[in-house]
Amino acid sequence: MANFTKKMNVTELIRRLKMTKEEFFPLVQGLGFDIGSRAIKVNDQVAQKIVTAINRQRKAAKKQSLFGPEKVEAKVIDEDAKIIDIPDNLTVKSFSEKLERPVTDVIAVLMKNGIMATINENLDFDTATIIAEDLGYRTQRGGKTEKGDTDAEKLLATLLNDEDSSKKKDRAPVVVVMGHVDHGKTKLLDTIRKTQVMDSEAGGITQHIGAYQAEHNGRKITFIDTPGHEAFSAMRSRGARVADLAILVIAADDGIKPQTEEVIALMEKAKLPFIVAINKIDKPDADIERVKKQLSDLNLIPEDWGGKTIIAPVSAKQAKGIDNLLEMLLLVADIEKEQIQADPKRLAVGTIIESHVDKGKGPVATVLVQSGTLRIGDVVLVGNVVGKIKALTDWNAKALREAPPSTPAQILGLKGVPVVGDILQVSDDKKAMKKRLKDYHRFSHSATVSETETSSKKELRVLLRADTLGSSEAIAESLEKIQHAEVSVKVMNQRLGNITEKDIVQAEAAGAVIYGFHVGLTPGAEQTSHTSQVEIKRYSIIYELLDDAKERLEKLLDPEIVFSQIGKMKLLALFRSATHFQIVGGKVVDGAISNNAPVKVYRDGKQVGEGLITELQSEKKRIAKVEKGAECGIKFETSTPLQVGDELIAFSKENKSRTLKV
Repeated sequence: MANFTKKMNVTELIRRLKMTKEEFFPLVQGLGFDIGSRAIKVNDQVAQKIVTAINRQRKAAKKQSLFGPEKVEAKVIDEDAKIIDIPDNLTVKSFSEKLERPVTDVIAVLMKNGIMATINENLDFDTATIIAEDLGYRTQRGGKTEKGDTDAEKLLATLLNDEDSSKKKDRAPVVVVMGHVDHGKTKLLDTIRKTQVMDSEAGGITQHIGAYQAEHNGRKITFIDTPGHEAFSAMRSRGARVADLAILVIAADDGIKPQTEEVIALMEKAKLPFIVAINKIDKPDADIERVKKQLSDLNLIPEDWGGKTIIAPVSAKQAKGIDNLLEMLLLVADIEKEQIQADPKRLAVGTIIESHVDKGKGPVATVLVQSGTLRIGDVVLVGNVVGKIKALTDWNAKALREAPPSTPAQILGLKGVPVVGDILQVSDDKKAMKKRLKDYHRFSHSATVSETETSSKKELRVLLRADTLGSSEAIAESLEKIQHAEVSVKVMNQRLGNITEKDIVQAEAAGAVIYGFHVGLTPGAEQTSHTSQVEIKRYSIIYELLDDAKERLEKLLDPEIVFSQIGKMKLLALFRSATHFQIVGGKVVDGAISNNAPVKVYRDGKQVGEGLITELQSEKKRIAKVEKGAECGIKFETSTPLQVGDELIAFSKENKSRTLKV
């Protein structure tokens, strides 16, 4: 049968609506009409629906106040749908359990929405709500917020609690060094392990997590080096979980800072025993007693003041007080002896504290062995990643045959890059290995958000490339923590290694900026970058990257519109009234009245309407401004019927740039 459905030329439709192509296509697509930017004709019925929708939007826009936008109505959803509690953050697996749906169904819906995610990756509340509604549920904010590695914590606890206490032996204490960004944590570790890391680090700030071992009085101590900048709070919290003890570094010349208090709260929450190292005692303005007073104010009473907080004054620069600090650490370790034991003969269990891709070696990870002994040839499961240990090296690049409890070791042989915080366990179950390998190939996608995903906020879209997973994860988390009602950062993709040509193509399609951290460009990317409009920004210091992102977000903010009263007019006569404007006469009784000024209409002291002055006349001549005491005629755009005696209060309008407060 022939198709007799009438169609209208798109150009004719655009002409009728008095629009341009540049205005038309984005608008109709935003209103939900599936019309491509190259469409030539549309069905007459569709054309009528488009006209109706655009006119409705225009009518609503006219109702909006000149002095501020109206609130957007909330989306209507099925009131009979089942309501589920969703925290601010939860894993895909936990989300599927809340929905009582197979995780494969949830991943399928995520993919339809342009989101590729593994079962252990995080969903925020807004994303979970969209997916839940697609599956017929309603959501409300509630429940305990999960971190991405909550399941890992449970797994670790289960594995370690399963040990036979009679087989446990003492192991080296694992110590994490924490504190404010420039109070000397890295220098203190340099002094302890007799190496120089600080001089090679950009900006004097530790950029990666490492783990090292030192020996004092014949006993080993394992140190975890955590970054000091506040951007790495996620890394610091991991350090607190894998550590037995902590050193809180406070500079004697600077005292306790807000970040110091944050670290104290973190350690207390983790119930992590700690020693306070008051560093930089060699400085002229060092004041140890002032630091002790500040600690006391936080209910951390020093031992010599009758409390329980151990204080160790040190100078990392002059290597003073280091032996005493290490002795205090071992003393606290002896007190906590029952908690610092493990069975060295069981199958190894550990936590990944760093991972990256090496061009020649492939996936490389650093694991802190927490129980058992890891050996070359062991078959391991690490989150969704599987592998067989091909090589073990210690923190000093020395080859190892095995890694007993409390040993940090770099491992080769994994099939993929594990996530920092994942639990490594040695497996002797070949069936489980085959199943896990199958799951790995099925679900091991990078978390990529489609460039077609929409948001009510203005977005700074970012493609992130970093040299290590720890840095990538911390940067992405820090970027997404920049919260604002109108703008946000959307990390479209985060990967390891150098920036590639594919990254530039994806960024161009998504309108994204590429951030590289401690990475370069491949030859293909270097060539493509010369002809592409994509911005590629590379950094070696985290907070400089974050500052750039904040500046870009500020540019996305609509300017603040400031209204200032400039004059007042008394209405004396009505000359003409039309649907959308009126011509009236009046006298300026205060200030001045300007052309194109927004106006509020008052009657008997109450506001009854508003409008816009579009023309001013005096003695039949158009003018720009009328001063106090003069009479004039005005053309006034308004839907409010005016009356003689009304007061028109005119305002100036100024756009001011806004800053991002985070």
